[in-house]
Amino acid sequence: MHRESKSKGWNEIKTNDSWAIFKIMGEFVNGYEKLSKIGPCVSIFGSARTKPDHKYYKLAEEVAEKIVDQGYGVITGGGPGIMEAGNKGAHIAGGTSVGLNIELPFEQHDNPYIDSDKSLDFDYFFVRKVMFVKYSQGFVVMPGGFGTLDELFEAITLIQTHKIETFPIILVGREFWEGLMDWVKSTLLGAGNISEKDLDLIHLVDTGDEVIEILNTFYKEYDLSPNF
Repeated sequence: MHRESKSKGWNEIKTNDSWAIFKIMGEFVNGYEKLSKIGPCVSIFGSARTKPDHKYYKLAEEVAEKIVDQGYGVITGGGPGIMEAGNKGAHIAGGTSVGLNIELPFEQHDNPYIDSDKSLDFDYFFVRKVMFVKYSQGFVVMPGGFGTLDELFEAITLIQTHKIETFPIILVGREFWEGLMDWVKSTLLGAGNISEKDLDLIHLVDTGDEVIEILNTFYKEYDLSPNF
């Protein structure tokens, strides 16, 4: 009896799902309207748990400053840790600083370095992920956790399957990422589950200057264009 009182009927679930479509549509429309005006940007990903005194926080801040110096804006997930560092670097350098915030029960809160007119809030991860890919000309991936890996592998999959245009995917921090890349090469490639050329999508670096060199080299060869 207790279980029945807690359970929603199938018709109620279907009704709630139908109304949720309007909220999802609203998040897409709001995101498209605001982000379509920002110009070329690079997304910076990484752990929300990274503290301001950590070397990767400081490196992310430096990378963001260098990205802005090259004429790009910076997009992050809008929260603390590496995201805050990315927005802070962009803000200090006087560039565009965008935050795509997600409402979570822990960890996530807006950081103070996002441009006031470029802070967007999302309830749905999948809508937010579309915005990252659609309005980014490159992904800079700092050390992070499951969320960072989710964004990384989704971008690789979309490029691999030609659902979006190719853009640079740059892993920063060889010490952190080399183990994963070794596994990708030995296990995924070794089993024939990916092809050799798929690895060309990913760059592994240690410095902000290397990030800029990869971005500039890529966009000398390819015209800057929307990803969708």
